[in-house]
Formats: sequence, C-alpha cells, structure tokens
Amino acid sequence: MKVLLIEDDCAYASVLARRLSKHQLQVEHCETNSEALLMVRNFLPEVVLLDMYLAGDSGLPLISPIKHLLPNCRIILLTGYASIATAVEAIKLGADDYLAKPIDTETLLKTLKVTVKTAVNEQISIPDKLSAEQAEWEHIQQVLKANKGNISAAARHLSMHRRTLQRKLKKRPSFHQKS
Repeated sequence: MKVLLIEDDCAYASVLARRLSKHQLQVEHCETNSEALLMVRNFLPEVVLLDMYLAGDSGLPLISPIKHLLPNCRIILLTGYASIATAVEAIKLGADDYLAKPIDTETLLKTLKVTVKTAVNEQISIPDKLSAEQAEWEHIQQVLKANKGNISAAARHLSMHRRTLQRKLKKRPSFHQKS
C-alpha cells in the first residue's frame, strides 16, 4: 500500500514512516501544501496521512484537491489539536478519518485497515470501523496516556472540565465491559 505522509515535523514524520515501513507499506513524505499536491500527482498514494497544521498553514484546504485528483484515495487527518469542530469540518471536506497525535502504531494500522502480526506471528484482522463512543474512548485514552495519567492535564488538552472527564472515565462504554 502506498502512503503519503504530509507532515511538517520531520522528526515525527521520520519515526512514523519507519513504523509504517516495518509493516510493508511504501511511505513517502513531504512538508508543505505545495509539495503535497505535486507528490499526490507523482506518487499516486492509496492513503494520505495529512497533518492538520503545516508550518502555520491549515492542511484542510488540501483535502478537496486531493480527493479531486484521486477520488479513491483515503485521507486520514492527523492533529495534535483535536476538536469536534475540526473533525466535523474535515469530514465534510472529504476526509475519511480523523486521529489525534501522538498515535500508536496499532491504532494507525487499524485505521489503515492493515493486517497486524501478533507476537507469535499469527495474523489477526483489524475491525473496519469504530463507533463514535469507541472513537471518543480511544481518543481519551490516548490523551490520558500522553499526559501520563494526569486527569487535569488531559482535561485541559481535551478542552473539557476535569469533572466531565472523570464522569466519562467512570462511565466506561459498554463495548469494554465484560459479559
């Protein structure tokens, strides 16, 4: 699978590209809006991982031209500034998925719908879609992990009140509960 990574943070892009290459994905990287459209034409990716903010510019204006050039290309927006408003805007523009950075390899591969090898080299298939509740729960867990379990810091990062986050954590969604 060909993946174009449009990311202005070269160190992050390098790490992400290496992680994806280990799973037999062909990854190319570019840093700016103008480079991105040229790479889309030349590389013809099946998936574009698009950073929300590129060197002070928004990555959102790239979604429509990429979809116009490659209608079957999946666009996954990556952002360190996740919000419901930007997620809705990105989806309306044609993005297929919206993920918060930092992203772990397993979650990214699930989103890319790539088969992941387990520790014992068995192949497991990854589910296609998460429900809205599952996606929210996963996002909260990523932010908590990034903030080393600090609920106050995670709540600030999520732009929600600390008590609201605590209530969400207490109401663990039913898909995680054991029967």
